[in-house]
Amino acid sequence: MNRTTAKAAAAAAVLIIAVTGCSSSDGGGGENRSKGGSSRAPAPVEELRAVARSHQEAANRRDWKAACELRTDRLRGGTVQQCADRNTPATAKPSPSDTASSPSFEPPRYADGSTPKPRPKPSSSGPEFADTGAVTASEVVTVPAAEDHPAGWGVLVSYTVTWPGKEPETSRRALRLVDERGEWKVDQAEDVHDGDTGRGSAVVAALSGG
Repeated sequence: MNRTTAKAAAAAAVLIIAVTGCSSSDGGGGENRSKGGSSRAPAPVEELRAVARSHQEAANRRDWKAACELRTDRLRGGTVQQCADRNTPATAKPSPSDTASSPSFEPPRYADGSTPKPRPKPSSSGPEFADTGAVTASEVVTVPAAEDHPAGWGVLVSYTVTWPGKEPETSRRALRLVDERGEWKVDQAEDVHDGDTGRGSAVVAALSGG
């Protein structure tokens, strides 16, 4: 009688353990699946915007060393100092001219038939620089690889540009950012024109060559 009771008690204990184990396993599995479903990290939107904004601000104030430090090795095409030297304006003083266009130069045309506005050339007293307003970074989208640029993130930056004696205009640029050795770097920078709008993302259109 005692042996029978002991066997019954042991069987009941095994059954309880099995049921409890299954319940725990299901709960754990459900939790893991839930975590797995949301394991993909969200886009680092604010970080991308901060890098794009810093790069454009450095370029606007002509701090080419700071701007080149935020560029990929491919875009720099050398050391940070070499990149900065290439972007620093020459000291030569060209003759005055209203625009940078020449009689033999034909500006490109965009898909909508528009052409870029000519930019003033440096005056005889030295280079003329426009006043630029605060840089804002807004749209952040994924961009596919294009030509020698890897896939990455596209960020739209905007700021006002005021040339001496001219009305202020809004300039928009699309920057391609890629992960290079764990840091976000600018790999491409393109002007966003009116012809880039109306066809989905203007950032994607500008960075993919239209």
